[in-house]
Amino acid sequence: MRAHQWVKNILIFVPLLMSYQVLNPTLTARALGAFIAFSLMASGTYLFNDLMDLEADRAHPTKRHRPFASGALSIRWGQVLIPMLVAAGLIIGWFLSTPFLVVLIGYTVITLTYTLLLKRLVLVDVLVLAGLYTWRIFAGAIATDVALSAWLLAFSMFMFFSLALLKRTSELLEMRAAGKLKASGRGYHVDDLSQLTIFGSTSGYISALVLALYINSESVRALYHRPETLWLICPLILYWVSRVWLIGHRGLMHSDPIVFALKDRASYAVGLIVLGLLWIGHQGW
Repeated sequence: MRAHQWVKNILIFVPLLMSYQVLNPTLTARALGAFIAFSLMASGTYLFNDLMDLEADRAHPTKRHRPFASGALSIRWGQVLIPMLVAAGLIIGWFLSTPFLVVLIGYTVITLTYTLLLKRLVLVDVLVLAGLYTWRIFAGAIATDVALSAWLLAFSMFMFFSLALLKRTSELLEMRAAGKLKASGRGYHVDDLSQLTIFGSTSGYISALVLALYINSESVRALYHRPETLWLICPLILYWVSRVWLIGHRGLMHSDPIVFALKDRASYAVGLIVLGLLWIGHQGW
């Protein structure tokens, strides 16, 4: 069920956080319900993905240790759990609101389409992955009825596109270390590494540019008393993007950058400083 991957659904709280309504108990409760619904649906799609990817996972140097691929868990378990998890997620989504339920179903349809088809298409797969991350932020705004900033969507899309490419780059590095020329079940070749690195690092830097443009816009003054404080976030974003790509280039990155960030002290430090700067800028200290 990959419960550790549920951390990605924390993105649902981003609209509340960025609108400074996270202390509103009603809205926070709705966001928590959305988080649970997305987590259940995600686990259902992860199980489905593992069942569909059995052969490819068995040929992968690390994914072959997954429960279904290794034979440690019966396939029957997946066939039973998938409909239960999906049904529970849909019921919670229905209780929250009809618009959120539509967004949740849309997420599930896109995820299943990715599993069955899109993940085999070069570059389309990483665009879809980036879109699914951004979709979580959109879902959080729908669940809490909080207005969503176009600046936040733009920043998210470029940042998550960068991380999705980093994930593919890390997988190709593992393939190269294993003496393989092509990722099983994917359209990427080991020779694509240098180009994917350029695409990914550039996209990460553009996210910092989007933030800089936002800080210099009129809309930032509606939320921040001292928007100039936010300029300090830009070098932090540049540092973090450069650092994770450098680690990835050295072959030290976990195949999933999100999992890496959860274990990385520097990522926690950058995140806390960014939150502090946002709060200072909002309060006008």
